[in-house]
Amino acid sequence: MSTTSSFGENALVLTENQVDPDQKTSPSPQPRRGVKRKTWQTVIWFVVLIVVTAVVLYPLVWLLFATFKPNSEFGSNMGLLPNNPTIDNYVKVLEGIAGVPLWRFFTNSLIIAVGSVIGTVLSSALAAYAFARIQFKGLGILFAAMIGTLLLPFHVVIIPQYIIFQRLDLIDTFVPLLLPKFLATEAFFVFLLVQFIRQMPRDMDEAARIDGAGHLRIFWSIILPLIKPALITCSIFAFIWAWNDFLGPLLYLTSPENYPLPIALRLYNDQTSASDYGATVAASFVALVPVLLFFLVFQRFLVDGVATQGLKG
Repeated sequence: MSTTSSFGENALVLTENQVDPDQKTSPSPQPRRGVKRKTWQTVIWFVVLIVVTAVVLYPLVWLLFATFKPNSEFGSNMGLLPNNPTIDNYVKVLEGIAGVPLWRFFTNSLIIAVGSVIGTVLSSALAAYAFARIQFKGLGILFAAMIGTLLLPFHVVIIPQYIIFQRLDLIDTFVPLLLPKFLATEAFFVFLLVQFIRQMPRDMDEAARIDGAGHLRIFWSIILPLIKPALITCSIFAFIWAWNDFLGPLLYLTSPENYPLPIALRLYNDQTSASDYGATVAASFVALVPVLLFFLVFQRFLVDGVATQGLKG
């Protein structure tokens, strides 16, 4: 009896679960309004970003096309495309000016920029480690004085610095432009690295001291590898600032063969009291290319360095 009853109940359940295919009704799909709205928002933002990018990049694109304009079109043709394209501007730039070829100006700028990067990174990192990890008397006063130099305009110290280098017979050399970089005179970079190092736990330093490591060993083997994003950020800014520096080379360099590119650009507007706008624009674009390449190569490290967001595992 029990077996028959159980069999009947199972049959009843199977019968109830079976549904006639003709009687099945699939639910009608609901319109995905949220997805459509997000899609339109994405398209709108994409268009806005394209417009903003075009506005930001237009001066650079105009400069590129202006390098192919003859001198007669400057002042009359302010449009993007030249009416009579020519490569004479690049020919003049490659030939050089004042008896100095272009590669000499380029080499001078490269020496100043690379030397500034090396000096700024090394000296700023050492000073930042001292402020962030070493406890000594007058630490707070010296750090406040260092931060205070950010408020001191460069023009205030021009005359004293010039007198010092003149008495040392270092005028018309690269020493006045490079020596301060090796003395941690850039307070902005020191402050950036100090803030980055302070976020690192001191447990690593204590473990290294137990193993017998000193400050130099800790700095070189532990701190430097961990502050790599900040160092690259400092390198980017130091390179751009040194490459585009005009006032410093104008003060300390007097011979055309020692001029960097920013000073060489002035020569195209000073010779025989006539301005060669085509060559000036072409030289400006040539001087801009290394900065763009340097930034594009290292720009992915820029956000990490500025954000200074702790350690990476």
